[in-house]
Amino acid sequence: MTDWEVYALRYATHEDRVARENFTRPIDLHDAPMPMDYFFWVLRQGHRVIVVDTGFSAEVAKARKRPLTRTVAEALTQLGIEPGTVEDVIITHLHHDHAGNLDLFPNAQFHIQDAEIAFATGRYMGASCIRYPFEIEDVVRIVRAVYAEQVTFHDGDSELTPGVCLHKVGGHTGGMQMVSVSTARGRVVLASDACHYYANMQQQNPFVIFFDIGQMVQGWRLARQLAPSEDHIIPGHDPAVRRRFPAVTGSSGETVALHLPPNV
Repeated sequence: MTDWEVYALRYATHEDRVARENFTRPIDLHDAPMPMDYFFWVLRQGHRVIVVDTGFSAEVAKARKRPLTRTVAEALTQLGIEPGTVEDVIITHLHHDHAGNLDLFPNAQFHIQDAEIAFATGRYMGASCIRYPFEIEDVVRIVRAVYAEQVTFHDGDSELTPGVCLHKVGGHTGGMQMVSVSTARGRVVLASDACHYYANMQQQNPFVIFFDIGQMVQGWRLARQLAPSEDHIIPGHDPAVRRRFPAVTGSSGETVALHLPPNV
């Protein structure tokens, strides 16, 4: 059996955001409200659990003024998962909202692209406009994990385990990766920040933070090639994800099941 359950778990939000902050090219509704949700994802097959990204901490939430709706640990516990038992964590990229809380997973192996570690520790971090989305302590933690032999490096596309594949796309960061997952409804593509909102890809209008716009566009094309339909592509920050997919009982709509068909 290679089919997995896939969940999107919201842990924070930024309500006071307008549309012009989410697109590179000017748009007509530039002052229209366009909130941002912060997600991480869980893959589950029987007793096996893989976590995709690790959110940010309460300290970072306060410093960056991004209110938590719940902590990552609380979100996992509500899904019946003890962080200390998780053996595999995929890091799509090292921005603060995807690579904090690594210490929650002391027994995990972290899966990341070679290019992302090189990017986050290399010459480009000398520019404040590029390093702003990173938290230095998160980068230090992943380096410590390397020295503790808790990091598995990937160079390009690879199969982590049957039904779960990593796809290097770059674009948003130097080593950005997407994750495709076999589910009962077909292959689900967790685009993470290769596509922040559905509209970024649909309108071919990138989110404002990117390292290589050409790679970002190619990442959209790859997502479409991997996915049976656009309903199978999951952007990294769009609140519409929680409206489109069935809520997990007891989560107050904060966790939704991506392996189930979208709501009608």
